[in-house]
Amino acid sequence: MRMPEVSLVLRSTRVVTPEGVRPAAVAVAGERIAAVLPYDARLPRGALVEDVGDRAVLPGLVDTHVHVNDPGRADWEGFPTATRAAAAGGITTLVDMPLNSLPPTTTVPHLRVKQEAARGRVHVDVGFWGGALPDNTGDLRALHEAGVFGFKCFLSPSGVPEFPELDRAGLGASLTEIAGFGGLLIVHAEDPAALADAPHRAGPAYADFLASRPRDAENDAVRTLLDAAGRTGGRVHVLHLSSSDALPLLARARADGLRVTAETCPHFLTLTAEEVPDGATEFKCCPPIRERANQDALWQALADGTIGCVVSDHSPCTADLKTADFATAWGGISSLQLGLPAVWTEARRRGHGLDDVARWMSTAPAELAGLHTKGAVAAGRDADFAVVAPDEAFTVDPAHLHHRNRVTAYAGRTLYGVVEATWLRGRRIAGAGSTGQPTGRLLERNH
Repeated sequence: MRMPEVSLVLRSTRVVTPEGVRPAAVAVAGERIAAVLPYDARLPRGALVEDVGDRAVLPGLVDTHVHVNDPGRADWEGFPTATRAAAAGGITTLVDMPLNSLPPTTTVPHLRVKQEAARGRVHVDVGFWGGALPDNTGDLRALHEAGVFGFKCFLSPSGVPEFPELDRAGLGASLTEIAGFGGLLIVHAEDPAALADAPHRAGPAYADFLASRPRDAENDAVRTLLDAAGRTGGRVHVLHLSSSDALPLLARARADGLRVTAETCPHFLTLTAEEVPDGATEFKCCPPIRERANQDALWQALADGTIGCVVSDHSPCTADLKTADFATAWGGISSLQLGLPAVWTEARRRGHGLDDVARWMSTAPAELAGLHTKGAVAAGRDADFAVVAPDEAFTVDPAHLHHRNRVTAYAGRTLYGVVEATWLRGRRIAGAGSTGQPTGRLLERNH
């Protein structure tokens, strides 16, 4: 079969493909990858050749857990700033969470408001999750048909009044409805009773905050979710897993045939409770950053496949909401631009390769959301790439971040993996410290 007319060839000694890392020349025709050729292949005449030497070419990252907060709380973030940060960090596709914006994405009209807020303002491709609330079960099928990639729910209070949690009965009702049309439920899994029983003490001490969000809260909620999945046959995904104690539950459920997957986040893999200073609420998130031994178990779960995805849970706020009191400060870590180097820094120390990072941060999230043209450097996929200098280090300076509010737990840390350029559908969208005009598209499920 004749190859389509090639407009671009991206060549590197380290191209991260589904078969491993190898020298290659990636031929691009229009917006798609036409072929992955040998490094020294004869190149098509007339094509623009970008030879990046020993810089690594990864598939553009896919971040399925981003709180853009636009419209309604755009002073916290917003589509232009979030997607500019994503592009600078090697992310070419993100899926926006349904809460913290006003209105939340819980009905089709609300989805349309969100889409209009994003239209023409995004630097990367953007899709949307819907929300499952106690009173919107009847809206879920219509949202599914309107193109959301799945539905998020909380099993404990979300932190915002317009997005209440599901109790056990509500979880069963929502999951039964979603299973009926073959959808996906993604779940913030903390048990409200376990949280209520935990000690609560206001103040700057991180140890007190950690005690208020015990592992049992996650473990009990995961049990509740797995029970509901077993009864309904529904497909479920555990968000931002931080408790390693829940890993055997997930592994056993998967072995038993339940359709359950799980993700974790860069902050759980790179930061530890032992290093969080008192009063440093830029480290606050829910569930929390836990101890070093717990982190080791999360890495093992990535290696053995119990956890499949690493995504940011980018949940920003204005700086004034990060008070020194862990009990009252907003819980969320801003890491959209820094996730790749943060994970790569720790992954390389532990003996993992760039192909592992690409699988966790691009291929698996794309598979989770059903983004079949994303997530791999392979023929037929979108020509989305992150060009990275994996052996170069930099020190995180918040002033260089594109997030609207430049509060980050990574300030002052030295990270490996400088993102030198990002390509979206065959066009360079970021490089040399800057981003171009917004050319991202709004994505819908199965389109």
